[in-house]
Amino acid sequence: PWRINTKESYLYKKTMFKKLLGGLLLVATLGCAQNPSSSNAMESIYDISLTDINGASIDLSQYRGKKILFVNVASECGFTSQYDGLQELYTTYKDKLVVIGLPCNQFGGQEPGTEAQIESFCRANYSVDFPLTAKIEVKGDNQHPLYQWLTNKTKNGKSSSSVKWNFQKYLVDEKGALVDYFYSITKPMNKKITGLIQ
Repeated sequence: PWRINTKESYLYKKTMFKKLLGGLLLVATLGCAQNPSSSNAMESIYDISLTDINGASIDLSQYRGKKILFVNVASECGFTSQYDGLQELYTTYKDKLVVIGLPCNQFGGQEPGTEAQIESFCRANYSVDFPLTAKIEVKGDNQHPLYQWLTNKTKNGKSSSSVKWNFQKYLVDEKGALVDYFYSITKPMNKKITGLIQ
């Protein structure tokens, strides 16, 4: 009579089970390798939209191949004189670097003016000709996507931080990777910054 548990049937089932198990392990391994939370799934800074101080769109991808220094700026701050250093940095390394100033009124209410007033102030007092954006928020519930990227390791793949005050600086390299950040007390022409640009 026919039996289901013959030796040949047992060996066949054992072989098929091993193959099936191996296939399941392979699928699981590939699934882990494609986990969207891995560093391979980092967001690109070049996909983030900015608006300049006159309302036009800024396409960050135009700066591929250059470093970018992002600085949250304010017109009535004890560090406002750093506009001079930012302009000097921009002028000195213009072929390698773009400085982008991002007006923000979240620290001491030190950027209360309109975009037109801010632009006029910067041009008249510091001859600023590097890009300035519309006013943004760099922390809190309405944190701009740029600063979500700059301050969150899961997005930038480098480090997490928080913006402590006006004129905090974030340096991004030629390929859009976060290099480092510097608190307000670090002046724009400090060797900690220029050494990373040269």
